Amino acid sequence: MGVQEPLTGPRVGQDPAAVVNDFSLAVATANGTGSQTANLALLRSFFKMGIPVHGKNIFPSNIQGQPTWYHIRVSRHGYVARREPEMLVAFNAATVHEDVAGLPPGGVCVYNADIAFRPERTDLTYYPVPVKELLADVEVKGKVKEYVANMTYVGVVAHLLGVPLEVVRQSLEHHFGGRAKLVDVNFDVVRRAHAWAEQSLQKVDPYRVEPMDATQGLILMTGNEAAALGAVFGGVSVAAWYPITPSTSLIDALREYLPKLRKDPEGRPTYTVIQAEDELAAIGMTVGAGWAGARSLTATSGPGVSLMAEFLGLAYFAEVPAVVWDIQRVGPSTGLPTRTSQGDVAFAYGIGHGDGKHVVLFPSSIEECFEFGYKAHDLADQLQTPVLVLSDLDLGMNNWMGEPFAYPEEPLQRGKVLSAEEVERLERFSRYADVDGDGIPYRTLPGNQNTRAAWFGRGTGHDEHARYSEDSDTWWRNMQRLARKHDTARQYVPTAVIDETAGARLGVICYGTTRYAIEEARDRLAREGVAFDLMRVRALPFGAEVEGFIARHDDLLVIEMNRDNQLRDILRAELPQHAAKLHGVGYIDGMPLTAEWVERQLLAHLSGRAD
Repeated sequence: MGVQEPLTGPRVGQDPAAVVNDFSLAVATANGTGSQTANLALLRSFFKMGIPVHGKNIFPSNIQGQPTWYHIRVSRHGYVARREPEMLVAFNAATVHEDVAGLPPGGVCVYNADIAFRPERTDLTYYPVPVKELLADVEVKGKVKEYVANMTYVGVVAHLLGVPLEVVRQSLEHHFGGRAKLVDVNFDVVRRAHAWAEQSLQKVDPYRVEPMDATQGLILMTGNEAAALGAVFGGVSVAAWYPITPSTSLIDALREYLPKLRKDPEGRPTYTVIQAEDELAAIGMTVGAGWAGARSLTATSGPGVSLMAEFLGLAYFAEVPAVVWDIQRVGPSTGLPTRTSQGDVAFAYGIGHGDGKHVVLFPSSIEECFEFGYKAHDLADQLQTPVLVLSDLDLGMNNWMGEPFAYPEEPLQRGKVLSAEEVERLERFSRYADVDGDGIPYRTLPGNQNTRAAWFGRGTGHDEHARYSEDSDTWWRNMQRLARKHDTARQYVPTAVIDETAGARLGVICYGTTRYAIEEARDRLAREGVAFDLMRVRALPFGAEVEGFIARHDDLLVIEMNRDNQLRDILRAELPQHAAKLHGVGYIDGMPLTAEWVERQLLAHLSGRAD
């Protein structure tokens, strides 16, 4: 077979200036066709070559046959924010024209030659792949051939970019856990496609990869997996849940880790994972287990949290520990609403009926997902309250590089739990008395052998001794104590991360995964002589360091992935003396932010202020 010249407009050139380890690759396929395996094979291959890399699933829904995209960011500088792709693998006939239209001039399109697509743009380089031809002699049965078809683009892309085949095989071995038959079947297709590309394609685009040493010692994991592992190390023993994208994989990970790590000396499980009939039942089980002294959690997303509001409000006033992982998405229903967002902040902070504010954590990395996975349970016990951890789809469902986790060495922090002996030394045990002035009462757990440890609760209208009361002053005293407890929480929650530069006039505030686009934009602007200070808030209620950062700046911009600037409004409400200088820019389209978008917003803000 002779060499096939790529279909191209203005030639990139026979000897193009190489673009090494710095590009974004988008793969467009149909959901349920095995593309996840193929995409992860590429992602992990780059990682094994020592190249910083990040992959993002972008899908309108998890329904089989629907379009799905996977963006791989390769960056020798270590940037992991989304970047519009220069390279495209177009293997979905339903979206091919839209996908190709999104490429920049000089971009590259690897496409399935069997779909109804005719290249029309003259400013791109095209590489057609005869998928059916390459699979013709592959000896697999029925639908298996359909699932391995996407391995053809793995082989072609590996050739075009310069990924060694042995690295691809290692990636497949990792993915399939050493199951040799699956590895062999998939790698056979990769090898065939790679050999065909070597013989048939003439590479004229500039993009390639070369080995680096930038991933040595790092791990690759999803945020949901890290959160589950953290919860295991935090002592979780009860998990109740109802399936919803994008939180389901957190429970899947729990069900993988718990059997390996949580058994008694006789090999019996010391945990339970329960799929409830709906979200209300799931949070009811979680709160009930927390009241009984178990470390319990549920995982859901915004639509599920909405259904949990009643029990979360009850748990706040009854002062029952519970942990809720909210993997944020855009909204209810399927389609675009299943994509990523930061739209639950205000709702999570004030969820429930009556005056109350919850503890909310904002992880931004797999390291923090692991850390908050166990700290959330410590906080729930110490503060005797629900703790909501707000991750997002981008962090939860995608693979991120990170440092190996620092496993907790301190014992579990159970807070003010009285033993039978401690109860005996008291004149009287009063469940809701503020003994220490921090708003946190002492509690006993069911099973305490001291009869004086027992108490009876009837509703949330009670006095210090848990006695039912409709006295207005009693209710007011209890509400003031809960407010003191909320202020005490500021001393317990993770502190904000602050990075200040001498002479910077602007302060930028962010939380969660927006940090990556903002940090990259900060580097880009620094090269242009524009500097700003950055604070990443990691929890509500925020600590004194947040107010200090705000007080030190005359101009502040809060960047969020929601329409209404929810964190900005919380900061304005709780720091009214600084409200006028707190500005916000919010954007929500289901896609993670890009550094280019952040840069434009910052420059626009600075220009507006100067005017």
